[in-house]
Amino acid sequence: MKKKMNVLKELIKIRFHNMMMFRLGFFGPFFVDGSLFLAQLLVFKIIYSNIEKIGTWSQAEMILYIGSFSLINAFNMMLFFLGLNSLPYKIRSGELDLYLVKPISPLFRISFEQINPGAMPLIIMSILIILYGHSLGNFGTSLLQVCTYIFWILIMCILFYDVEVLMRAVTLYTVSATRFNEIEEVGLELCMQLPGIVFYGVYKVIFCIVVPYGIMATLPVKNLVGEMAIEECIFGIMIVVFFSFLVCIVWKKGIRYYNSASS
Repeated sequence: MKKKMNVLKELIKIRFHNMMMFRLGFFGPFFVDGSLFLAQLLVFKIIYSNIEKIGTWSQAEMILYIGSFSLINAFNMMLFFLGLNSLPYKIRSGELDLYLVKPISPLFRISFEQINPGAMPLIIMSILIILYGHSLGNFGTSLLQVCTYIFWILIMCILFYDVEVLMRAVTLYTVSATRFNEIEEVGLELCMQLPGIVFYGVYKVIFCIVVPYGIMATLPVKNLVGEMAIEECIFGIMIVVFFSFLVCIVWKKGIRYYNSASS
């Protein structure tokens, strides 16, 4: 772990150094990501301005949900999205060979070598949205609930990471992962607007278990407002553990299956 932390520190230094060589490349993402967030917020405002409830949730809880999902997505954009997004190209081009011969986990390096500080405005604005939603609902939240909410946000970031890795690691086994990318886009777009509480039957299985975007912000919010049952808590932790285990299996077997583009 200490070795990985040292490598991460160096990757961050290299990333900032490269970005500061081109100032627009450093400051540009702040403007682009911030503008994108404001545009999304305007869309959500239009959608929910005339809706009192979605399922059993009031507008205040929906604002909490939107802020929480945006926060998880912002951490993803800042930490590992750009790195993981390049994984299919590295596999197809054979560039993955360069990572396999280095004395550090190739997945770890690929995940964190393109950290994006331009996502920081999204994190700040997401937190402001969460604070606004909480004040609007006047929820009687204790310090313990706040701490466990932060815990749920962190492990849902891990789940988000796991799902992203699985969607892209498919390239180790197939020629193209285009269909999986389409599933990811559709699932994200839908679950950024609708919480997991509205899904029933086969849709609940799909969006809360198979592609679990539906629980990523739902469980943290339910915890924060005091609606989470012990069964949901156990289920959420089990899903994260299962997907993390699945990533290890899929990645290790995929690396054995991988044939260099130069071979």
